[in-house]
Amino acid sequence: MEPADWTTPGAHHVTDGVYRIPLPLPSDGLKAVNVYALVTDEDLTLIDAGWALDEARTQLDAALASIDRDVRDISRFLITHAHRDHYTQAAVIRRECGTHVALGIHEQDSMRDLSTPGALTLTSQLEVLIRCGAEEIITEVRKAMLVNAVKTEDWALPDDWITDGQQLVADSRTLTALHTPGHTRGHIVFADFDHGLLFSGDHILPHITPSIGFEKQPGIAPLRDYLASLDRIAQLADLTLLPAHGPVTDSSHARVRELQTHHEQRLNKTRQAVANGATTAYDTAKQLTWTRREFPFDTLDAFNSMLATIETAHHLDVLVLRGELTSELIGGVTHYRL
Repeated sequence: MEPADWTTPGAHHVTDGVYRIPLPLPSDGLKAVNVYALVTDEDLTLIDAGWALDEARTQLDAALASIDRDVRDISRFLITHAHRDHYTQAAVIRRECGTHVALGIHEQDSMRDLSTPGALTLTSQLEVLIRCGAEEIITEVRKAMLVNAVKTEDWALPDDWITDGQQLVADSRTLTALHTPGHTRGHIVFADFDHGLLFSGDHILPHITPSIGFEKQPGIAPLRDYLASLDRIAQLADLTLLPAHGPVTDSSHARVRELQTHHEQRLNKTRQAVANGATTAYDTAKQLTWTRREFPFDTLDAFNSMLATIETAHHLDVLVLRGELTSELIGGVTHYRL
C-alpha cells in the first residue's frame, strides 16, 4: 500500500517483483526521486538510480536491505534520462561494483559534454536566455553555475545506449523502451505491457508538469517534441503510471489528457501576453503566473526565473510553428508578434 507521503523512505511494494524506492533530493521543490527495483530470485534491475548524495545512498542501502538485497546484487541500471537525480548514483555504484548502466541513445551529445573535464552546467541555458532578452537574470544564473559545477566522474558514459523500441528482458518481465523526447532529447520510458505498467521517468508526472528541454544539448523544438511524445503514450494501452516524482497512479491516459490540456491553456495565455504587447520570451514570462500556486514571476528565484523564461520561449516557438505568431531575431534577441 502506498504511504500517505510518497517521499517516505523504504521499499514500497507496487506489484509482484516491483518496489518503489524514493530517494531524497537537496531541494525544496522536488523532495525525492523514485527508483524502481525489479526483483527476482536471480536478478535485480533498477530503473533510475538517484542523485549521488550520501543520504540517498544510505536510504537506498536500507531499502534494499529490507527486501534482502544490496547494491552488489544490482545487475544493471536502466536510466530514463541524463539528469543528475536519475543518473549520477548509477555512475558511483558502477565504480564500486561494476554494475552495468544503460541510457537512451539520444542522450549521447549531452552525456559527452557532461563527462568532459571542465564542463559547466547551464551553458546552453545562458545562450537561450540571451535570445529571450533576459539579460537581467543572467548574472544570478552564472552564480548558480559556479555553485553547481559538474562532477565529471559522476557523468561517465554508460555501458550501453538504448534504442527506441528495444526490448529489455528482466527474468520473466519484458520492458519496451520508448523514446519520449521533450523533457530531454533522449528521454525514454519503459513499458511493461504484459503487466500493465509504465515506468514514466519525468515524461509523465502525476502532480507537476516537467521542465522542457533543460539539458546540456537541447533539441530544436523541445515542447513540440514533448507534445508529440504525449500523443504517443495516449495511443498505447492505458497503463498504471510509475513516475519518477510522485505516487503510483492508476491511469497513464488520464494524466496525459491533463498535461495536454495544461499546455494548450499555457499556449493560449502565452499568445494573449503577446497580444497584450509582450515581444520577448522574458517579457512574456513576466506576464504569466507560475506553478500550481500561480506565483507571480517576480517572486521566483533566479533558477526558477530561468526555467520559466525558457519554458515560455518553447511555448512561443510552438505558436510560431503553428502559424499563430511570427518571430524575428533583432540584435541577438528573438521578438514575437501576432
